[in-house]
Formats: sequence, structure tokens, C-alpha cells
Amino acid sequence: MKPLRIAGIDALRGIAVVAMASYHLSWDLSWFGHVGWQVNQDPTWRIFAGSIAGTFLFLAGVSLALSHRDGIRWRPFWKREAVLVAAAAGVSLATYFAFGNTFVRFGILHAIAASSLIALPFLRAPALISFAAALFIGSLPLWASHPAFDGQLLLWSGLGEPDFGSVDYVPVAPWTGLTLLGLSITKAFGTDQTLARLAAFGVGRCGRLGNMLVILGKDSLAIYLIHQPLLYGIVWSATAIGLAPERSANIFIRDCTQSCAITFGDEDVCHSSCSCTLSSLQEQGVWKPLVDKPEDPDLRLKLNETYAQCLRATPPATAPSASTD
Repeated sequence: MKPLRIAGIDALRGIAVVAMASYHLSWDLSWFGHVGWQVNQDPTWRIFAGSIAGTFLFLAGVSLALSHRDGIRWRPFWKREAVLVAAAAGVSLATYFAFGNTFVRFGILHAIAASSLIALPFLRAPALISFAAALFIGSLPLWASHPAFDGQLLLWSGLGEPDFGSVDYVPVAPWTGLTLLGLSITKAFGTDQTLARLAAFGVGRCGRLGNMLVILGKDSLAIYLIHQPLLYGIVWSATAIGLAPERSANIFIRDCTQSCAITFGDEDVCHSSCSCTLSSLQEQGVWKPLVDKPEDPDLRLKLNETYAQCLRATPPATAPSASTD
């Protein structure tokens, strides 16, 4: 029997798709220096990214429970699994050519594919067993991490320290716990009456917005595969034709401001002083040589002298002994 399709769940997945696209666009803008947002490092951005990944994994568990609630439908399951594995491999290959050694080794699609396999034995198990498994896998990094899991071979486990940086890393522990949690909650509370009411309610009352979210949720995998190359290409093209500010300048302003604020605590004044330093170096024709040869002692001296002058023009509350080293 064809599984029940619940518009509300598709809409939730659609919201996650919109959030994902906004995050990736922000990442692209930051990567190419259009904005000063520290998408890779700022804790708020990392929490945002984690919440998006967690939503997809949780809803993957919900979908598994709904799709196989009357018995495991083996052919659709393996077809979906094959598509996920192929898509995950494609993401790894594409990011290898785009980002080199920071390519996606085990990202969100890898995690959903692996989590679906791990959840397979729990599809016919009681909800309480699935919930216990969710707690077990979700808590593994707290008590089972060990240097034996370090490196590339067991990076998928999430129990070691990876020897790489990656633009997307979603290991089995703790993330598969969210898939099992979605599975257990749906099994516990997804009665025929509840699901029928949810399906009948739909999102029609939300008008075009609701319908659009449902469409995005239904086609979330295709959108995932298409949207980032499209967004990345648009931002790259804007950068290539000179619409982006010089990336090295943005990085200098960011790092200079952070260093100054740590010492003097006045971020606004520090930002003004660092901007003044950059402008002065550019006017003097020193900036480009400094970018090309950042360790040149004469250029470093000029940088520090200019920075000191700018700080004296707008001093923080604490009188500085100015140096950017």
C-alpha cells in the first residue's frame, strides 16, 4: 500500500530547505569576501547549521516510520538508499574539485544514508526500543570517544578526532540518534487517527507560502543537489567580474579588529582604526606589496606605524602601545 503523504511534514522539510539555502548563500558570500560574517567559525552560525542538519535527520526518521508502518517496503527502501548513496558520492566528488582537501567526506547525505540503514532493524521494533537506541547513539561522543577512532578510516563514527577540515561533516554519532528519535516518536504517537487528521488538515490555510513549502519539501534532495552549485556559481561570477571587495582586505579588517578588541575592548573604535589603517596603506601604495609579501620586515614596519597613527587618531579607552603583530 502506498504510504500516507502528510503535507505538514513536507512543509517542515521545506522550511529546512529554505534555511539550508540561506546558510549556504551566507557561506558563499563569506567565502568570496562579500561580507564579513564568520560563517565557518562563529558559534551562532554553527548552531544554525547544526539545527538544519538535525531537522533533516529527524524528518528522515519520521519519513521512514510513515513509509514502512504497514511493513517494510523493500524495493522503495533500497531504491531510496541507492539514490542517497549516489548523491552523497556526487557531493564528495564535486566538493573535491571545488575545495580540494576540505571536500565532504561524510556530510548530511552520507549521514542520512547511513542512518537509514542503522534504523532499518528498528522499523518493526517497539517505539521504546527505538528511543533507547536514539539515546545510546546520541550520547556516544560523551563517553565512547577514543584516540583509536582518530583519522580517516573511522571518521564516519564521530568518536575520534578527524585529521582534516571539511565544509560539511555529519558523523553517525551523535546525528543518527536524531533519525532514531524521529522514528520512535512517530511510532509512539503516529496513530491512524492522528495521521488522518494531519493529512486532512494539510497546509492549504497557509496559501501560496504553504504550498511552496510543501513542494520544496517533496523535492528536497533534488533542491539540495542543485541549489549550492547554483548559488556558488552566482557568487563566483559576481566575484569574477569585480563586484566583490578584495577578500584580503576584509580578512585584514576582521582579524585586526578582533586582535585590537581583545587588547583594548572597544570593538567599534578598533574597527575604525583598522579601516583607517587599510585605507592609508592603500593610498600609499603599500597594501598590495604587503599582501604579496606579508613577511617583509620593512612593509610590516610600515603597517605597524600606520596602525599606531590610526589608533592615536581614535584612541580606545585604554591607551595603546600599538602593534598589529
